[in-house]
Amino acid sequence: MSETVKATTETALTDARPSTGTSAIERRGGGARLRTEHGTTQIADTVVAKIAALATREISGVQAMGKGMARAFGAIRSRVPGAAPDTSTQGIAVEVGEAQCAIDIDIVVYYGQSVIEVTEAVRDNVLNRLETMTGLQVVEVNIFVDDLYMDPEPDTEPVSRVS
Repeated sequence: MSETVKATTETALTDARPSTGTSAIERRGGGARLRTEHGTTQIADTVVAKIAALATREISGVQAMGKGMARAFGAIRSRVPGAAPDTSTQGIAVEVGEAQCAIDIDIVVYYGQSVIEVTEAVRDNVLNRLETMTGLQVVEVNIFVDDLYMDPEPDTEPVSRVS
């Protein structure tokens, strides 16, 4: 890129910013930093992951999050007193850049629900929550449907054919 084009682009970006002290996001130390003339706010990657996880769980049709083995180990760990780690971001992977982020989500959908409708609702909710709460531009929300959950049928007594 020529120096003239680069300088013109930088000037246009600077001039396009509102003059109310709006921020530029820069990447440092594993999180996003929101920088204004009054100070800096750092948003850790784990915060972005938790927002994405909570936004995913808000959608009906999502039964669980995470891949099969992670869900199994999480269930076992949750039963051990004092050893249950934070599983609030299970099934979520994030990449946070200077002003953008990308999210990968692993979910289990209830059998009978439209997988397309559930995944679109999750995608829309995650996009909305993250952009509203963090100011980051969400460039991708990749959703992997790993399984279908079927409600177990109630135990029924075997019916005797003879009386």
